[in-house]
Amino acid sequence: MKLVRYGNPGKEKPGLVDANGQLRDLSSVVKDFGPEQLGDAVLAKIAKLKTDKLPLVKGKPRYGCPVAGVGKFIAIGLNYADHAAESGLPIPAEPVVFMKATSCIQGPNDPVMLPKGSKKTDWEVELGVVIGKRARYVSQKEALDYVAGYCTINDVSEREYQIERGGTWDKGKGCDTFGPIGPWLVTRDEIANPQKLSMWLEVNGKRVQNGSTKTMIFSVAKLVAYCSQFMTLEPGDVITTGTPPGVGLGMKPPVYLKKGDVMTLGIEGLGEQRQEVIPFKL
Repeated sequence: MKLVRYGNPGKEKPGLVDANGQLRDLSSVVKDFGPEQLGDAVLAKIAKLKTDKLPLVKGKPRYGCPVAGVGKFIAIGLNYADHAAESGLPIPAEPVVFMKATSCIQGPNDPVMLPKGSKKTDWEVELGVVIGKRARYVSQKEALDYVAGYCTINDVSEREYQIERGGTWDKGKGCDTFGPIGPWLVTRDEIANPQKLSMWLEVNGKRVQNGSTKTMIFSVAKLVAYCSQFMTLEPGDVITTGTPPGVGLGMKPPVYLKKGDVMTLGIEGLGEQRQEVIPFKL
């Protein structure tokens, strides 16, 4: 299933995209797609619905983040060997874990705002993993059973803040608008193997990232199991799993986003995003 939240910011309604690509309203079935609605029982109930009987949504409403009430936005760095190489960094022996502020989360097609004084804002197409049930010290073998579904994420990053301002990476990762998620949450039953998904990103129509999750250093199952050793993963938590090569930082010379640039990106089976870059505003 392709589950969505549509409507104006803060007033999104739950819906699903049917087999014909039509948006159907689910307000009469669930109140939202938050932590309480991401478990197997609720998803199984929705899967049994006759989608052609659900109300059609007219027009082309805005899509919000497909998950409401994200508790933790966990990110993995340097998880593709070729991206580590372009960054001039060694392949990590263990996953690099940091946090993106939940306040950066937005819809997949909402504008991305340059932070005040930013000079090095960059792009990163990434596979997102949404947790469906509480996970504590889970094994790699059972880890995918704790996943509700998958989504497309742009891990927007300000490299000066991330690398040159001291301390952790978090400074450059959690700026407002730096977490576009969606357009939809695809339930795990539709993704036979999350390690075989092609992914891409374009800036102003030029393809700059063209990769696949098959080149991840640490698999989705490994990442869920690993993170569950250090924190309890709750329903609605999101893990963004790293990016393939082609980011602005790795270009010679580096290329960064500026006002008016347009990013388009997508992952096989998980939908596409589009963001226009806008200047800072309070």
